[in-house]
Amino acid sequence: MKKEEDGSRMSAARALVACMEIEGIDRVFCVPGESYLPILDVLHDEPDIEVVSARQEGGAAFMAEAYAKSSGKPGVVFATRAVGAANASIGIHTAFQDSTPLVVFLGQVHRGFKGREGFQEADLGRYLEEFTKWSAEVDDPARMPEVVQRAFRVAQTGRPGPVAVSLPEDVLPLVREMYFGPKVHRPSPVPSDEETRMVGDILADLKKPVIIAGGGIKAAGAEELLVRFAEAFQIPVVTAFRRHDVFPNDHPYYAGHLGLGTAREILTTVRDADGVLAFGTRLSEVTTQDYTLPHKGQKLVHVDISEETIGKVFPPDLGIVADMKEALGKFLAITGEPVSPQWVEERGRAYQNFSSLKPQQGDPMNKRVIAILAEQLPEDAILTTDAGNFAGWLHAFYPFRQKHSFVGPTSGAMGYGMPAALGAKLAFPEKTVVSLSGDGGFMMTGQELETAVRYDIPVISLVFNNMMYGTIRMHQEIHYPGKVIGTDLGQISFTDYAKSLGADGYTTGTEAEFSSALVQALRNGRPALIEIKTDKERISVSSTISQLRNRNG
Repeated sequence: MKKEEDGSRMSAARALVACMEIEGIDRVFCVPGESYLPILDVLHDEPDIEVVSARQEGGAAFMAEAYAKSSGKPGVVFATRAVGAANASIGIHTAFQDSTPLVVFLGQVHRGFKGREGFQEADLGRYLEEFTKWSAEVDDPARMPEVVQRAFRVAQTGRPGPVAVSLPEDVLPLVREMYFGPKVHRPSPVPSDEETRMVGDILADLKKPVIIAGGGIKAAGAEELLVRFAEAFQIPVVTAFRRHDVFPNDHPYYAGHLGLGTAREILTTVRDADGVLAFGTRLSEVTTQDYTLPHKGQKLVHVDISEETIGKVFPPDLGIVADMKEALGKFLAITGEPVSPQWVEERGRAYQNFSSLKPQQGDPMNKRVIAILAEQLPEDAILTTDAGNFAGWLHAFYPFRQKHSFVGPTSGAMGYGMPAALGAKLAFPEKTVVSLSGDGGFMMTGQELETAVRYDIPVISLVFNNMMYGTIRMHQEIHYPGKVIGTDLGQISFTDYAKSLGADGYTTGTEAEFSSALVQALRNGRPALIEIKTDKERISVSSTISQLRNRNG
């Protein structure tokens, strides 16, 4: 945005793009729609913003959300009217639950047609209000900069999240004098001296504390400070659901991940602690194991950038509204004796013993795949994942050693993994990016593999094919053993599917076949899919179908 443009006359569409330029947006995701053609026309002549056109709005929203997670910039997605908004809503909901800054621009009917059930008309603000931080409609073209710049501010400040702006199609070509503000500055609140002293007093009374580290660590860029804090006070660290990469998993103080089907050894660490330091986490249902952790016998210090997050579920002994980088920097100045090393060493060993990837008799194919990934992928590779039981092996065993190496949906959205890989690869083009999906989830957004081919985005998509919706089948077997309905899926050649879209395809069923296919895919540097045929019987990390039936029989 050139300074001399401020106060000059331009179309509302051009003003919107100028706001994106101010924010440093260099890439947007969309499915093109006639309702916002004037914006596409402006973007055609804008060399500094790349437009990535997806096959479906849900895929575009997933790409934008993962791009934001990876790059640290706000994601931007465009979709048309009600139908596009409905398709994109799964990605918007993911951004809401995952605290990801996402700005969604939606086409809207002509102002003169509203209230008449015009073509593809819906009250987009009401439709999306449940899972956006803020939504607005630009009825006055002169207010386009005001609304759009507010959207970027709301998306990025406090607890980050999605914002939706609907754009009546007759507003976009109108020319007005436009005035712009500066780029959004993200506030970084700092704990007070008194709050820091109180943290020190609580730490001094604890013998077995544990840190639960969440996405606020990543958003603040506080990963290194978290390591320094844990080492200074000798405190084990567990990561919140799908936030594995906020602390190096090969560090002796790493004590595991709080997710679905969490191992007993990791739960013991949290349950036996006498105090919990919740850093940058909203303490979600999954992280807290159905809101059972922390328990009443534990001290709770909760630090988060959003005052609405603190005390939402668990009243803390001390709640601090702060940016995690600023908070940890301040906490490092606390004086006092560190915790006894016995506690942190014991809990670190418990995790390491459980998560070992050393080959054992009877290891299922899924675990062997994770071992091969850990051996063959670069340490800075990024892995993305869908929702599904197959992800349990990734969560339990893959060692995320570096920051910005994992992108997964805490919302549990199926179909996320492969489009997310495209967003992550565009954010870090120099890194290897691999997505993991089940056969059910992959088919929800599998068409985006063609987007990867069209834009030459060389991601590797792993598809674990057991011909069923495995997670739901597991719950059927737990609650209604043997009564299988709706969860069986047909046989698909994912290899042929990939090749038909112009990607490389591989079919594997053994450890050797998978290892060979991965080496070839890494060497070729093209969009690729590796199908992994897996056994239905091995339904989860801890159980087989037979074991579940016998348990209930």
